[in-house]
Amino acid sequence: MALKRLTQLGVPVGIVMIVVMLVVPLPAIVLDLLIALNITGALLVLMTAMFVARPLDFAAFPAVILVMTLFRLALNVSATRLVLLDGYAGKVIDTFGHFVVGGSLIVGLIVFAILLVIQFTVITNGAGRVAEVGARFTLDAMPGKQMAIDADLNSGLIDEDQARKRRAEVHAEADFYGAMDGASKFVKGDAVAAIIITLVNLIGGFAVGVGQNGMAFGDAINTYSLLSVGDGLVSQIPALLLSVATGLIVTRATGEDDMGSDIVRQITANRMPLRVAGFAAFSLCLIPGLPKIPFVLAGGLMLIASSRVQEAADAPAPEAAAPALASADTPELLAAEIQVDPLGLELSADLIDLVDTNAGGDLLERVKSLRRKIAVDLGIVAPPVRTRDNLELPSRTYAILLFGIEVARGEAPPGCVLAIGDFLGSLPGEPTQEPVFGLEAKWIPAELRSQAELSGATVVDRASVVTTHLAEVVTQHAARLLGREDVRMLTDVVKRSHPVVVEELTPAQLSLGEIQRVLQSLLEEGVSIRDLVRIFEALSLRAARTKELDPLVEAARMALGPAVAAPYLVDKALHVLTFEPQLEQRILESLRPTDHGATIALDPETSHALITRLAQLATDVENRNIRPVLVCAPQVRAAVRRLVHPIVPRLAVLSYQELTGAEQIRSEGVIGAELPAGAVA
Repeated sequence: MALKRLTQLGVPVGIVMIVVMLVVPLPAIVLDLLIALNITGALLVLMTAMFVARPLDFAAFPAVILVMTLFRLALNVSATRLVLLDGYAGKVIDTFGHFVVGGSLIVGLIVFAILLVIQFTVITNGAGRVAEVGARFTLDAMPGKQMAIDADLNSGLIDEDQARKRRAEVHAEADFYGAMDGASKFVKGDAVAAIIITLVNLIGGFAVGVGQNGMAFGDAINTYSLLSVGDGLVSQIPALLLSVATGLIVTRATGEDDMGSDIVRQITANRMPLRVAGFAAFSLCLIPGLPKIPFVLAGGLMLIASSRVQEAADAPAPEAAAPALASADTPELLAAEIQVDPLGLELSADLIDLVDTNAGGDLLERVKSLRRKIAVDLGIVAPPVRTRDNLELPSRTYAILLFGIEVARGEAPPGCVLAIGDFLGSLPGEPTQEPVFGLEAKWIPAELRSQAELSGATVVDRASVVTTHLAEVVTQHAARLLGREDVRMLTDVVKRSHPVVVEELTPAQLSLGEIQRVLQSLLEEGVSIRDLVRIFEALSLRAARTKELDPLVEAARMALGPAVAAPYLVDKALHVLTFEPQLEQRILESLRPTDHGATIALDPETSHALITRLAQLATDVENRNIRPVLVCAPQVRAAVRRLVHPIVPRLAVLSYQELTGAEQIRSEGVIGAELPAGAVA
């Protein structure tokens, strides 16, 4: 606990002491100690930058650059104060001014200038550019990364904790590269400050020595100028180390090991480049006048390294490669590769904002809510929706996939909302149709939402359009989405609360496959299978007499009773279309059994006239914003549905026994026995 407390206070106290150094004179011996600490700290930062496997492992690096830069500038100020006041700034600066550059002002200035060119022109500018580009690309890639994380979460590949951790890493990466873009400016500014401070020290030292202390011109140069150059060199060495560390961090790609191991492994991974470099070094020995021994040694080292690479490759490669190749062909891996997602949603590049929570996108949350709503409405657990971007889609387009095949497509233009209504002519925008019901609509700018609502239009945001369209597709294809494993899961749920019902039904009377066919038939007609207990009880009774699909489905529908007609009730009234008794009798007499259930075998002319009249009546009723249902005898209901569904898919077919939930039955039309001339409405 004490160590943690000391760690928390260490850096703040250190920064305060740095600020104090700017105004309080330091003794020369203390300055020597701090200069040594500065150089050692810069070397430590450089080594840390080299040994991290990922840039984010050194996430504090931008702050370290700022603190180290401020520390170095404070040392410059303290050294300048001692040079100008005492003509002496400690042993370190004195040694750099006399011994390192040989006591020559010209040599010191040249070395100092070279260090500045290396740091400022080469390393700092390059690192700054890489940091800027890295920050830009990282921020641009954030929505795609977040969408990939949410898609993996929705598909069940990762759990909530893993998703939360990966989101934090994405945000940390963006923050890090953004901070590095700013930190590189500190390094560049430090190089400029070094030039200015050194020039001020040269001019100030000469002025103090000659003007204030009355020293000779040569003595002033020997005393003050060399100390100023020494101070500049002492400050530029740690500055250069930090610049190199900055360059290493921003150019470091994420790897499995530290930088040194990655570089050596990747350079020596192939023996051919080493051999070419070795023979090239030997060939340079043929040039007259060049020394032979250095190039022979360099070429020999390259060839020795290439032979070692070859030995290492020959030894473990076959043993290591064999399991890898074998594992790549295992049935489990191949099966995982060929699996398709039951339900998918693809977005064009300009629709990524719909899933970007930072931009206010909530599509993924709505999709999760949609799965819950489908479970409540239909009684099935919809598979996770695999959401991803698709660069091949046209702009502002989304596509809904079922088992990898596109089944629906729509548009959701950025910056727009969908206005639905009859009086949209005065609103600017792009005319379109609502994707589910085909209503006349218009994509209008989002800022005109209030105006559209005042004009009586229904305004829907883009995420709602996509979610509604997805819900309609799931409802239409619910039968295909109900797999055998889903049936087992639902059966297990019922068994926990009603074990006798399940044990009596399966496997003694019906297999899971036969139960699946019944449930799929119910879902195909929009009947919810949420009340599985009553469905299983009805199937158990009917399965004792027959295992044919149609009777089993009718038994399940009868057990559900009012729930079948409930979706079509309007103010507790049911709007129905019916057959005249004579026509219904002809239909009953024309029933023919087939492998796929009973079908109606009327003559083609009568069938065509019946379907045409029925479609006309249904359209007329729907134009009055009423959803009708066709009602007939239970013996012919399944066959009638097979006849009319391909032509009038939105028309539900109910039997007379399924009308018990309606308080009022309102006839909207009757199809006559004499067709086509005898049909009456």
